[in-house]
Amino acid sequence: MNMPDNDDLQQLIATIRAFMTARDWEQFHSPKNLSMALGVEAAELMEHFQWLTNDESRELTPEALGRVRDEIGDVLVYLLRLCDVLEINPVSAAAEKMVKNEAKYPVAKSKGNARKYTDL
Repeated sequence: MNMPDNDDLQQLIATIRAFMTARDWEQFHSPKNLSMALGVEAAELMEHFQWLTNDESRELTPEALGRVRDEIGDVLVYLLRLCDVLEINPVSAAAEKMVKNEAKYPVAKSKGNARKYTDL
């Protein structure tokens, strides 16, 4: 698996932290508030796909793709801010979760179906 460069991610986290600090927003950034904001942004992302068919969701106009890109940016910003506040390395967390997923979804049992690991 090709992992993102951790230095780039750490620089982005530092940029987000500096943005928040300059605005004195740390006081609002409890894990509870950040997780709620993350959920709101994820819902805003979902809105762009809500009434599209599967095929339509794969063939967005450049304008729609730009709006989706902005929402993905918002989701990532809140996720990384939450990681920063909780002192969780998101790359390590994702890598560790993939190891767990590999055990829960062995290729022999899960290839080609969308069932949850408890139903394999």
